[in-house]
Amino acid sequence: MGESPEVDQAGVKPAGVDPAGVDPAGVDPAGVDPAGVDPAGVDPAGVDPAGVDPAGVGPAGADSAGGDSAGDGRRLRRDRNRTAVVDALLDLYGESNLRPSTAEIAKRAGLSHRSLFRYFDDFDDLCREAIVRAEQRAVPLIPIEVDPAAPLTDRIDALITQRLRLFEVLGPVALVSRLNAPFAEVLAAELTKNRAFLRAQLADLFAPELQIAPEASPAEEADATGSAALAAADVLCSFESFHLLTTDQHLTSPEIRTVLMTALAGLLNRPAS
Repeated sequence: MGESPEVDQAGVKPAGVDPAGVDPAGVDPAGVDPAGVDPAGVDPAGVDPAGVDPAGVGPAGADSAGGDSAGDGRRLRRDRNRTAVVDALLDLYGESNLRPSTAEIAKRAGLSHRSLFRYFDDFDDLCREAIVRAEQRAVPLIPIEVDPAAPLTDRIDALITQRLRLFEVLGPVALVSRLNAPFAEVLAAELTKNRAFLRAQLADLFAPELQIAPEASPAEEADATGSAALAAADVLCSFESFHLLTTDQHLTSPEIRTVLMTALAGLLNRPAS
């Protein structure tokens, strides 16, 4: 959605988007204080700031009404704190801080620095969780709202509307995912899947112009007369293209729309309206 430094960002999969990165070198090695966590994972200082038992749960972890067990209370607290950490990381990404330290994340989440990795295996685990959360939020933006039988200009306009909206939302996470993909096999696989999904959207939407049958196999697509045009259209409508036009050429969204409308219309052998 990847689209970090560079990221595919993106990585979402709805009707055509398959949707993040923190350079491992950018991870604060002091993110976990081994000396500050006892074998049971309990902060010696006591309860972390955000680790207050949910309302209704007593010191022993039992609901005053006798409904919740101590285990249930701990799970609720754990889930709440995991969510707070992921949201904190996404907020920092959204502020263009693509390499936040663990201390910055913990502070934003309202947790103690030493307690952060009680909830995640390591920083990569946290990063993956943040990317997944961002992609889930972007799912409603993936459908291309246009009749497949509509005129070409209308289909191009609908596609560009979808991609601009998607990449604007997923931009920071898309960059992060692309930065981390070379070092994280899971992220690399997700990025590849998302890119394939977006390319398939193009193939379906412009099948008449590309002369690629919807049921064609990958091998048949490769031999189709429209394969070169599809490859070029995929690059034009990628997060990487959007990022370049935005950050390097400093174009506004309306200007990017004009560029892509003109380029796609010419690529598909139709004049831009």
